[in-house]
Amino acid sequence: MAPVSSRPRFYHAAHLDALTARAGLSARERLRTRAVAAVLPFHVSDYVIDQLIDWDSAPDDPIYRLVFPQPDMLPDEYTELLVRLLRRNASADEIHSAARAILAKLDSHPIPRPEQHSPTLDGLRLQGITHKYPETVLYCPSGGRRYATHDVDRLTAYLRAHPAVTDLLLTGDDPLFLTANALSRRITPLLSAPGLRHIESIRIATATLARWPARFLTAPDAGELLTLFERIVRGGRNLALMAHFTHPRELRTDHAAQAARRVLDTGASIRTQGPIIRSVNDSPDIWAELWRTQTRMGMVPYYAFVERESGPREYFEVPLVRAHQIFTTAYRAVSGLCRTVRGPVMSAEPGKVVLDGIPWIHGHRYLSLRLLQCRDPSLVNLPFLARYDPAARWLDDLEPALGTAHQPPWPLLLGTRPSSARNNPAASW
Repeated sequence: MAPVSSRPRFYHAAHLDALTARAGLSARERLRTRAVAAVLPFHVSDYVIDQLIDWDSAPDDPIYRLVFPQPDMLPDEYTELLVRLLRRNASADEIHSAARAILAKLDSHPIPRPEQHSPTLDGLRLQGITHKYPETVLYCPSGGRRYATHDVDRLTAYLRAHPAVTDLLLTGDDPLFLTANALSRRITPLLSAPGLRHIESIRIATATLARWPARFLTAPDAGELLTLFERIVRGGRNLALMAHFTHPRELRTDHAAQAARRVLDTGASIRTQGPIIRSVNDSPDIWAELWRTQTRMGMVPYYAFVERESGPREYFEVPLVRAHQIFTTAYRAVSGLCRTVRGPVMSAEPGKVVLDGIPWIHGHRYLSLRLLQCRDPSLVNLPFLARYDPAARWLDDLEPALGTAHQPPWPLLLGTRPSSARNNPAASW
């Protein structure tokens, strides 16, 4: 097993020219890549660079395409504007101002952030906490986010006041980049505080198994982290790592296999999820291999997401009909043990919407959808139809079928974005 660093080292924009030269890009292509990186920051670990990317296949390697800015991620006029600024050695402030204006146009319909739905306790809004569904609270403990919180006392007080909550999800910036000690300070009170036995499950959303498996192997506090996992499980809670994987190569290294075994040995489970991404994993064979490998390693396939509509969405997104074809073809190729996975799923503002099928009804095709989760529990598992649209890429691109706009859940779904955006969903730049 090739050695990996116990602490991740990161490559940034300053390293782009050398790395893209290694990938065989011309001087002009490298400059265009730097231009895109001014808008979509480049930040990748040495593990990805050294262990996951096949440099003989770059720049067409799927992991390379996933983590490196691509010259065509932005409309040409934006890329060329930044190229001109770079060529004349414009000031950092000027470049940053132009990049910020471009990013605002890319994110003209941004995904709601957790702080937009922060609950209140005793009349005060709770930063870093989102009561997303009746039974689920999201907690952002990591310091990198402006909506993160270190106030565990307020969290425990809120949970104690809401006995219907059974599930706590740690999310935001990857919580496992916290030290084991910092993470313990945030979790241990939940295990010992009175009045919190209704919290049955603790979930941790993380990409470390795919991008930094040394977190569980050779990191200075790896042992402490695994001991914390064991303590959570011994305390009677279900602990699940919601592990982000995008490509089977992330599972093929000895480091990933060892890390997964160590996590599972603590009694925690690993549930896997990831998005369907154009030019990276938009192939049924890739998804079938991903699910089979995860199942063989003791993980549980959970979600296959539709790529979210933010940032360079037109570069990575796959039409819903195509996503369903990819998912269904892969689903048919795996055993029942892999069929715990659900998809293609849109993590939308009202909740998680799955595209179940494309039925023919009286000679017409429709999209059959269902809310797997919703802020309004009465709508959970409720099927509904949309008009067939092979170009639709997100929930708000769809129109109700058979004039059912006033039937649940369409009023809720249609109210998630201004009508002007719904009428012209492609107008995103």
